[in-house]
Amino acid sequence: MKKEQVVNCQFSVWYPIFKKHTIKSLILPLPQNVIDYLLDDGTLVVSGRYQTTHTHTHTHTHTHTHTHTHTWSDDETTTTVTAPEFPEFTSKVLEAINSLGGRVFPKLNWSAPRDANWIALNSSLQCRSLSDIFLLFKSSDFITHDLTQPFLQCSDQDSPDPVINYELVLRKWSELIPGGEFRCFVKENKLIAISPRDYTQYYQHILKQEEQISQAIQDFFSQHIQYNFLDEDFVFDVYRDSQGRVWLIDLNPFGEVTDSLLFTWGELTSGEVAEQQVSHCILYVPYCNTLWSLNECSVCLWTCAGRPGVPLHHQRGDGATQPLSELQNSTGLC
Repeated sequence: MKKEQVVNCQFSVWYPIFKKHTIKSLILPLPQNVIDYLLDDGTLVVSGRYQTTHTHTHTHTHTHTHTHTHTWSDDETTTTVTAPEFPEFTSKVLEAINSLGGRVFPKLNWSAPRDANWIALNSSLQCRSLSDIFLLFKSSDFITHDLTQPFLQCSDQDSPDPVINYELVLRKWSELIPGGEFRCFVKENKLIAISPRDYTQYYQHILKQEEQISQAIQDFFSQHIQYNFLDEDFVFDVYRDSQGRVWLIDLNPFGEVTDSLLFTWGELTSGEVAEQQVSHCILYVPYCNTLWSLNECSVCLWTCAGRPGVPLHHQRGDGATQPLSELQNSTGLC
């Protein structure tokens, strides 16, 4: 994975190319003072004025044989922390949120704060204000990685880092079914593998619609994605809705910075997976949590991603992050 590939996977680079096939989104330049605030390790204060009152009253009594007693207490201390204000940026963000229906899914150039959903109301990445966005961003390691180490795993470390203009991406929110999300791996402009994003769950509709889903994704790739992106090696995420339409959700670098889900990056880069037809790459057996090859099982199975004959819990690459079963992995459709 080269630094140029990472640059090409920025949202503002690929969105104009595939705008007709993805979610309606708006992009706002991120001011330097906002970046500094996001990287500040101080107290998490997201908007307005926040006051914390810490009362430390320690009473300790130690009695000796001579009935000598020691008692002490700390005085009450009060700390007032004021959040920085970004009036112009706040106004632009609120205007963008309103134009997208009042609810958005936020991300930076590459990453969304998926690892911070635990801190949000109802564990959702749905945002209605800049305060909601700041709360998620300041709690996310993914966002910090974008801002500080976007080229960490690139092979051309000796070359200068490209200049990055950081941006806030706001995507229109709508509820997506996790079982409709798939990650697709492309090498040399050929679709070599498909994996469900939420591969730990069994979705009956996938089993019943195996041929339709597989064909829909391959048709979408050949008609709209193949040869249209700036690189020949990349990873793209799609969502297939209830009407059978496929939407592009995201584009990612073809490398270990991207979760390989049911594959290892060794398989994906060695050509081992590419030698198989993508529709027969992976067969998910929900009843025994095992993946088999097409010839090893007569059960009607869903072909989506993985290696044959290996237990499901072993179907992950080294160092891969645990995928979320929440539909916050993507955003709403337009």
